[in-house]
Amino acid sequence: MTKRTAAKYKLDRRMGENVFGRPKSPVNKREYGPGQHGQRRKNKLSDFGTQLRAKQKLKGYYGDLTEKQFKRIYAEAARRKGDTGEMLIGLLERRLDAVVYRAKFVPTIWAARQFVNHAHVLVNGKSVNIPSYRVKEGDVIEVRPKSKQLAMVLEAVQLAERDVPDYIEVDHSKMTAKFLRQPGLADVPYPVVMEPNLVVEYYAKNG
Repeated sequence: MTKRTAAKYKLDRRMGENVFGRPKSPVNKREYGPGQHGQRRKNKLSDFGTQLRAKQKLKGYYGDLTEKQFKRIYAEAARRKGDTGEMLIGLLERRLDAVVYRAKFVPTIWAARQFVNHAHVLVNGKSVNIPSYRVKEGDVIEVRPKSKQLAMVLEAVQLAERDVPDYIEVDHSKMTAKFLRQPGLADVPYPVVMEPNLVVEYYAKNG
């Protein structure tokens, strides 16, 4: 098992949920946490524990962003007008690696980060290799011509386990995606319940 696969499944087991909606997730078979004490009945989480868990789940879903990266995105969401939780989700979904993943150009968010890092992606015709690059409304994201026949790309397009959300317009015959608008929480096809309001509470109390 690769390190990334292990990390992905570790998050699933820790949360007791199939965070990425993957068919092979270990929690499809068992709903308890990792380790020898994983089957013990779980104690009720405190408010802090519930908020921390919500933050770990959301942060982990986007490829386990570092705390520094995640906090920076949260701080920007808090500065903007409107609901901070909704804004947090919108900013996370505007990351280039998230858009590449949502467009089904790659099978996982980890693969998306690597894919962008290795310069397989063009934004408005120009090569961009920064996974955290923020996509704007109307931007066209495209798999570089030389990379369109990569096995990983061809396989990802066929994945039945997730659909492309309606804030991204995709043409898989050309391997292009247009980012139409910043989504809110209800627009994002998370396989599990995400609670950005608890993430906001966590940072409000714990800075």
